[in-house]
Amino acid sequence: MGTLDRNKKYILADALSMLEKLQRSKFDETVELHINTIETGISGNLTLPHGTGKQIRVAIATDELIEEIAKGLPATPSQDSGLRGGRGKIDFDILLAAPSMMPKLARVAKILGPKGLMPNPKNATLVKDPEKAAESFKKGQVNFRTELKAPIMHLTVGKMSFGGKKLAENITALIDAIKKEKIRNVTLKSTMSPGIKLEF
Repeated sequence: MGTLDRNKKYILADALSMLEKLQRSKFDETVELHINTIETGISGNLTLPHGTGKQIRVAIATDELIEEIAKGLPATPSQDSGLRGGRGKIDFDILLAAPSMMPKLARVAKILGPKGLMPNPKNATLVKDPEKAAESFKKGQVNFRTELKAPIMHLTVGKMSFGGKKLAENITALIDAIKKEKIRNVTLKSTMSPGIKLEF
């Protein structure tokens, strides 16, 4: 296949073959999609057929957890540092909550909001059954959404060790979930590789 042509759009199978040829590191690189969409405000979730290969830390909102997070709030309203010495406990990637917990979570919204951790129904983190949802996220459910001010998404679709077939199935599932007509262009890359433009 030769060297990478940065101006060419590759079909998925060829792009994955090229990605494998570009590997130089000794660690298991993460594979990502960078997607430009036609508009902002696109969001959703799906469970990837083969997961992401990443260990997702999922927490469920409880009174105790909210108290721990609240330790990072300013000591007085006049302090606007956002975090008091960074002591708020944020050791999770996803926070799930039942609707009944939302009034309590409002207290720590200033900490969770900027980190994108405030539960909401659009990304399936505000749910009736958080325990069941937690299992889905651990099995490889991913949320996708455009950035607030730009029609861009950066999404993990697996590890190089997955091999071409599993990566292709994850990528196809994700593009189908977002819907092709909402996508302007897609770039495939691994942790250390240059981007490879995809034809989709």
